[in-house]
Amino acid sequence: METHPLAHDLSTCAICADRFAATQTRHHPKPVVWFAPGARVLIAGQAPGMKVHKAGKPFMDPSGVRLRAWLGLDEATFYDRSRIAIVPMAFCFPGYNAKGADLPPPPICAKTWRASVMEGLPDIRLTLLIGGYAQKWHLGAAARGGVTATVAAWRDFVPEVIPLPHPSWRNTGWLRKNPWFTTDLLPELRSRIAEELA
Repeated sequence: METHPLAHDLSTCAICADRFAATQTRHHPKPVVWFAPGARVLIAGQAPGMKVHKAGKPFMDPSGVRLRAWLGLDEATFYDRSRIAIVPMAFCFPGYNAKGADLPPPPICAKTWRASVMEGLPDIRLTLLIGGYAQKWHLGAAARGGVTATVAAWRDFVPEVIPLPHPSWRNTGWLRKNPWFTTDLLPELRSRIAEELA
């Protein structure tokens, strides 16, 4: 498989080494780089969690199981970098705070890498924006001020963009409170995915 021109440089990035060393986890940078030229679908998430940090593969956790179910994809297709680019707002696990919660994606990661990575993925035709950080970066002023409002306005962004909540188990209550996500948005999402990967 052809590799992205930035893949090597990004995979050795250590600009957040001091930041991560100061977290509760005191871990080292380990960028999870999962994209290649030719991809037509972009999954823009937040940042790897601890399980992904250890595995070195994005969405190798319960969130990934739920996300693949939302998309209607098996693992082989989901992890085909030539078809699907997975580019989070930060490529490394940010660490935990004192209460054991995930820290937010360090802004320096997107400032350093994101524009160049996007320029190197010219064939993207469908972008899935998972969570507020990705939605604000990609949509700018078009983001509705919160994840729920932005996802609820998904019809304003199709067919090129579909905003999504994070597929974390923590959002199970959100899914129950917003049944339109399952009945209306998910069928459109799966249709668009099938169209672009055909």
